[in-house]
This record gives sequence, structure tokens and C-alpha cells, in this order.
Amino acid sequence: MNKLDKKIFGTLFFSIFAAVTGVGIVVPLLPIYAHDLGASGLYVGLIFGAFSLSRTFFLPYFGRLSDLKGRKPVIVPGFFAYALISVAFIYSDAVNTLIVIRFFHGIASAMLMPVIQAYIGDITPSGREGATMGLFNMSLFLGLSLGPLIGGVIKDSFSLQASFICMGALALIGFLLSLWLLPPTSLERGIRDRDASFSWKALLYDRHLVGLFLFRFAYVVCVGIIWGFIPLYADTKFAASSSMIGVLIMLGIFISGLIHIPMGYIADRISKKLMIVIGGLVISYAILSFEWAGQVQDLVMASFFFGLGGGIAMPALMAMAVLRGSRANAMGSVMALMTVAHSLGMLCGALLGGLMMDYFQLSWAFPLGAIIMILCTGLFLVGTNAPKSGNAAIH
Repeated sequence: MNKLDKKIFGTLFFSIFAAVTGVGIVVPLLPIYAHDLGASGLYVGLIFGAFSLSRTFFLPYFGRLSDLKGRKPVIVPGFFAYALISVAFIYSDAVNTLIVIRFFHGIASAMLMPVIQAYIGDITPSGREGATMGLFNMSLFLGLSLGPLIGGVIKDSFSLQASFICMGALALIGFLLSLWLLPPTSLERGIRDRDASFSWKALLYDRHLVGLFLFRFAYVVCVGIIWGFIPLYADTKFAASSSMIGVLIMLGIFISGLIHIPMGYIADRISKKLMIVIGGLVISYAILSFEWAGQVQDLVMASFFFGLGGGIAMPALMAMAVLRGSRANAMGSVMALMTVAHSLGMLCGALLGGLMMDYFQLSWAFPLGAIIMILCTGLFLVGTNAPKSGNAAIH
């Protein structure tokens, strides 16, 4: 495989960029919306946790289904489901309703993220895993960074319902692009080589993948704490506006997305493990800095460093995941496992933040996130330094 299929790559890039921008518009506003409806910290955590819980359960199914039946039959309905869910948000007026909608939102997400990433892995040229995944992941991070900023402006200028409408319109764009421009399933690269006899047990015996899983999990625990509770933290402690909260959420994701391409290029040329460890240490420092903040500017700097750490680590981590997926002839299943780590991390981050808020101090969630990040960075090193014989199951 010498060349990247630019048509497929471009279609997936712009489709997911549109959908993720829509999600980014709405999600950072949900904690304040739920709080206005009378939700406690734990219920705010459940609104985020319901999404992660359903996604975690359905990810293995849709990842494996895409390995067996093809990527497009899963991706196209996933985008359409996103659009329908946006309509449901418009009519929600109770905390319990928000939890139910987010549960179905998680199912729709399970149809998209690992399958699209697996499709990118399928068309990635050998030796360019870091650069290709870095470039593609820029669509995710730029969408998530622009979304909160746009969402804050829309809410301040119009209404929260207008934000939901924008989310639905952008999901519909992703649906139309993938429906019209992705090739038929029979023409998908490598579909005949996918192993129908593959079992999940094979992945669980791969210590390298377990190490990648744990690092991704810890990173997203920190993301879950930030996404779920920085809006409330900035609002209650610093009286920040919705637009400023959008900037705080946007900045870290934007910085991470901005450096994904150069970091992906570097990951193809130096030690991927070294990059992941350095990123983990920077992330740990950054999330501690939120707790140390004395003014809004300190939150801005913490968000910057959090984005820097993620931008260093994530292209290298996803490149390692692509290599394992290629070796196992089960790219969808491997990407599903990585997204399970993401979902569990978001679930745990949201719930831990809610418990800290209700029973201790909200600010204590940040050092807790740092401890988890440091611990899992160490476990990542242990797993990826395991002898090759321990990974024979997918070699």
C-alpha cells in the first residue's frame, strides 16, 4: 500500500469534522443547562456518563460488525442517528430526559468513531501511520475546539435550542457526504482479508494493546473532568461568561489538534513510546494546574498545556493502535477497543468529578485526574515493554 486514497480520506475527514463540530457546540453547554434544570453534581455526571455507558456496550458490536460487513453500512446510519438525536435535544426539558437522550447519543457515537478510524487505518500507507492518523485526528480536535466556541456565541446571541439546531444540521452534512462519496462496501480496501474467526480474547492477551488502552483511558478521565466540570468551576469560582467557558474548552482541544500533524510526522521517525510518556507527564502537570488556578488566565494556561500534552501523545498512540490492528486483520475491533477506553474514561471522569463536587470539593477532581494519569502512564510502560512472546496471539 503506497498511496493514501484521498477521496475516501477527504470524505471521512470532512464528514466527521462537521458532526464533531456539532457535538462540540452542544456538549459543553449541557452541564449549565442541566444545572439550571435542578441537576446535582451527580446528575450532571450521569448525563455525561449515560453517553459513555451505552457507547462502551455497543462499541465492540459495531466495531466487529464493520470488520465483517463493511464500514459504510455502519457509518451512514450513524450520521443519520446523530441528526435525529439533535432534534430530540430541542424538545428535552427535564434532567431524566437528557440522560435518556445521551444514552442513545452514545449508541450513535459507537456507530461512527471506531468504524471511521478503522476505515482510515485500512487506507493508511505502511510507514505513515503517525502522519495519517495525526492528520485525520486533526478533524476531531478542530471540530471539538471550534464547537464550544461557536456554541458559547450562539447561546449568548440566540438560545440553547439554536445550538441544538446547528448540531443537527452539521450531522446531516456528514450523513450526505458519507452517503454520496464513500465507495460501495464491495470496493472497500481489505474487506476480503478481514478475519471472520477472530475473537476478542486475542486482543486481551496483547499487553501492548492493554498498555495503550490504559493510557487512553487515563487521558480521557482527565478530559471528562474538564468537559464536565470546568464550565461549572469557571462559572462559580470566576463568574466566567459562556463565551469564555467556550474558549477554555476550545483552547486545549485546538492546541492538540493543531500539533497533531507535526507530532504524527515525528512519531513515524522516533520512539512512539517516548512521545506518549512525555505527553502523559505534560497532561498530569496541566490538570493539576486547574486546581492551582487563582484567576481565569491560569485556567487558560492550564488548558493550553493540557492540549499540548494530548497533542504530543495521541498521534503516537493511535499509530501504535493502527499497527496492532493491521497485524491482527481486525482494524475495527482494535479501534473499538481504543474507543471503549475513551468511553470508560469519559464515564469515570464525569462520575468522579460529580462525586468530588457533591461530597468534597469540585477542585479536588483535578489532582485525582493527575494521579490516575501518572499511574496509567507507568502501566503503559510496563505493558509496552512486555516481551514479544506475550503478544503472540495477534502476531
